[in-house]
Amino acid sequence: MNNILPEEAYEIIDNGEAVVIDVRTPAEFDGGHISGARNIDINDSTFSEKIRALDTNASYVINCHLGGRSSKATAIMQELGFTNVKNLDGGITAWKKAGLPVNGPEGTK
Repeated sequence: MNNILPEEAYEIIDNGEAVVIDVRTPAEFDGGHISGARNIDINDSTFSEKIRALDTNASYVINCHLGGRSSKATAIMQELGFTNVKNLDGGITAWKKAGLPVNGPEGTK
């Protein structure tokens, strides 16, 4: 598993080097998310279909609340042939704890 710490993830996201995929529910996502993140709920029946539509050669940072769902999503993406997928270690909880920006009611834009 390719885990990445929040500070490292912030740097590559801020530099436009990775796309953020947030695999939480839409309600969780609406409560606060990383700027520019795309919400693809891992529990949605169309998750695999939506993931397959992405560019397998692009770079991705996958996040959820604490890291469990994103670990599972990262493994699925790697099985589907994605070559540069990183799991945000500790999820958005660790991101917030590191003082990094969050869009939505729980953070600042």
